[in-house]
Amino acid sequence: MDLSLWSHSSSCLRLSVVLTSFFMMTGALLRCIPVDNQTVKKWLIHIGQLLNGFAGPVVMNAPPFLSTTWFPPDQRATATAVASLFNYFGAACAFLVGPLIVPAPNGTTSLFTASSHHTDFIKDRIQTLLYAEFGVTALLLIVVIAYFPSHPPLPPSIAAASQRLNYRSSIYRLLGNFRFLMIALAFAVPLGILAGWSGVLDVILTPLKVSQVDAGWIGFWSTIGGCTVGILIARFADFFRGVLKLILLLLFSGATLSSAWVALTCFNSVTHLPITPATLYTSCILVGVFITSSVPFFFELLVETVYPVPEGITCGFVTLSNVFMGLLLMFLAFYHADVNWLNWCLTASCLFSLLLILLFKESYDRLYLDVLVSV
Repeated sequence: MDLSLWSHSSSCLRLSVVLTSFFMMTGALLRCIPVDNQTVKKWLIHIGQLLNGFAGPVVMNAPPFLSTTWFPPDQRATATAVASLFNYFGAACAFLVGPLIVPAPNGTTSLFTASSHHTDFIKDRIQTLLYAEFGVTALLLIVVIAYFPSHPPLPPSIAAASQRLNYRSSIYRLLGNFRFLMIALAFAVPLGILAGWSGVLDVILTPLKVSQVDAGWIGFWSTIGGCTVGILIARFADFFRGVLKLILLLLFSGATLSSAWVALTCFNSVTHLPITPATLYTSCILVGVFITSSVPFFFELLVETVYPVPEGITCGFVTLSNVFMGLLLMFLAFYHADVNWLNWCLTASCLFSLLLILLFKESYDRLYLDVLVSV
């Protein structure tokens, strides 16, 4: 995370992306090395995953930095939405790509086939998937090295060419800005809890007779829907600038209502709400759509709030907070066999975020510089 913050604050976009691609490629390479020693294999996989984790913060934090550097003000929200939500789109595609390459164990061979053949088949398909991941990351590294400039020949806006605060001054500015801390909490709490809630969605829905496969499809469509809605609303935000708070209020009003719908449905023994596949699918998918689509608007509002703090440092700070919330929720889940409390936790987090956004006093210092000063 610190490497990510430093690289963005130094305005070295090319260095950030090259390092990210290199970590991803090296991590994929280590994971696909064929070794028979299980201890060595385990360490190679762990180190590969660690390197891939080093690449994660840059991918999550770079979109606002990228959009400011390369796009004019009337395209910035859309660029941030596309760059940030495609990360979620890739995660959603994993629901499809993984099972296509590595089928479920009970579907690989007949029941009369020996288990050793069964296991060997699964190992071969997993190895094929690891080779494919290495090939994709190696190609990406080659493309980035061949052509990925840090900035365009001419800055697209005044903000893109303006001087920013250094690393230490930026951290002090962030920690001392109460409005930033408010909106950072509004971002980190529901997004972190949503990540934990999504991870155990199949367990939550099992008592309602929903299979793991169906729960996976719910996760897929909620993510795809969130990406689509986020990009469409971002285009609207570029035409009608200065409405980020309004957009977030509408999204989290929907998130609060839909998450409450899920919680009350799962509490059917008391509420007696009707449980049908349509209501379960709709309510769960709407939760993901409303919360996931809010990501680019949080990023843009955070950057506007603390300008001239560099975009990478701002988003890196809130991303770290988001990850911390997810880890805290995972730790708490270890001590509770019943995970239905996560439904109420998600509802409370959305309501908490909605209240913070409602009390937040928005400002658009970067937009003011670009639109008014340039006139």
